[in-house]
Amino acid sequence: MRIGIFGGSFDPVHSGHLIVAECCREQASLDRVTFVPAAIPPHKQERVLAPAEQRIEMLTLATGGHDNFFVDRLEIDRGGVSYTFETVEKWRREKTSDDLLLILGLDALEDFPNWKNPERILQCSSLLAVERIGTDDLQRHFAGGTKLRALLGSVRMDTIVETRVRVPMIGVRSSDLRKAVNRGESIRYQTSRAVETFIRCNRLYRGE
Repeated sequence: MRIGIFGGSFDPVHSGHLIVAECCREQASLDRVTFVPAAIPPHKQERVLAPAEQRIEMLTLATGGHDNFFVDRLEIDRGGVSYTFETVEKWRREKTSDDLLLILGLDALEDFPNWKNPERILQCSSLLAVERIGTDDLQRHFAGGTKLRALLGSVRMDTIVETRVRVPMIGVRSSDLRKAVNRGESIRYQTSRAVETFIRCNRLYRGE
């Protein structure tokens, strides 16, 4: 199977996440997209996230109507800081025949050489780059000699650029939703109705 691994804090999941996942599923011919919420993201260790079980529940509500979307609690159950290399290593050991593709936006892709054990990630999975139409230009951005190209090599870097997934420019961020909820503003259509209701009923993101 071709499986797209979509990691993040998903605090909360929003419509942009779902659109990216669907574009990746379709354009990269994925059999499934698996959302992997982090217990503690390495780059967000100072911020208090919504409880893990509530983030899992919101993801389950948001993806429940899609036969090819799944939620995996591997990093939540492992606990501690969630390092991607540990996730893909475990996945590779358990599902040796699967083709694993790690879904990364431009910012994450550019920072990839600074991740913990990036070489091990590349041994276990491929990188699937996401390019926002009208905003990102991966081909131009990584045309020269970059740290990422040095890590990947020209052939692999060129393949990532050629197979990139193009998604609409979506001006929705989890941080914006949290701020809107805290101000008592509507988040209707920026996330699913079920997630919106869950946030309201559980009084999430109040007093941030």
